[in-house]
Amino acid sequence: MVAVADASLTLEAALRDVGAEIDHRFDRLLAIPDDPRTRLYQAMRHAAIGGGKRMRPLLTFATARLFGVDRGCTARVATAIEAIHVYSLIHDDLPAMDDDDLRRGKPTVHRAFDEATAILAGDCLHALAFEILADPRTHADPFVRADLIAELARASGPSGMGGGQMMDLAAESTSFDLATVTRCQALKTGALIACSVEAGAILGRVPPEGRTGLRGYAHDIGLAFQIADDILDVEGDEDAAGKKLRKDEAAGKETFLSLLGLPRAREQARMLVDQAIAHLHGFGAEADLLRDIARYVLERDH
Repeated sequence: MVAVADASLTLEAALRDVGAEIDHRFDRLLAIPDDPRTRLYQAMRHAAIGGGKRMRPLLTFATARLFGVDRGCTARVATAIEAIHVYSLIHDDLPAMDDDDLRRGKPTVHRAFDEATAILAGDCLHALAFEILADPRTHADPFVRADLIAELARASGPSGMGGGQMMDLAAESTSFDLATVTRCQALKTGALIACSVEAGAILGRVPPEGRTGLRGYAHDIGLAFQIADDILDVEGDEDAAGKKLRKDEAAGKETFLSLLGLPRAREQARMLVDQAIAHLHGFGAEADLLRDIARYVLERDH
């Protein structure tokens, strides 16, 4: 197994090592069978292996490390969360949704294969996530596994990412105010980011009342992440981003940038990152990686 997120690792090294670990695990999970499912597995591998920031898995590793969680258990949970993230990207790129041709610097799944295969690839990655979490190898305690499954289900369903995606579709024909945009992004982007942090604490057997600071951290970096995304959508480089930019403006959607303006949006993102870091005041140097991730939200170029 790749050694992930040791205290001595820089953020750059941690991102690299987590990416290698997740790719390694998807490579093993998605070995191509010698039967008519070959195309399905090829599509799943196309979407899941290579590229992407892997920020959600890194958040799980960085949080679980605070509580001395076994790395093998953490890696399985991080892979499950990333499987949900990848499924959402496959479906989000479909013609019925955002109709994108490029993702992570390569053709979207429905372009590289076809729409039916893309739908099935997303469906199967969604199912795979819960299969991983239900496996006793993820954690010996069935109550921990049940908590992980419930948390990921909430984060990806109508009260989380799925609900946020529906609001995002409605934004094409309805004007949103700042509160509604904030709610939309807290669900669409923030819920899975929050789940990534929460999962690390669940693995560490931290009771719900002991997770307040971590929840505040996750909430704030989730919103800061989306504000930074809105800024990159206007100012970023498509080659660095690996996807088409400026689509929200073309679709007439309200964003943090359109509602706040660039200077206020930058300041709001900085304030959220500062707040996120302040939520970690109860931890020492062992939380430095989480602090570095918060700062990275503003510094990234994709």
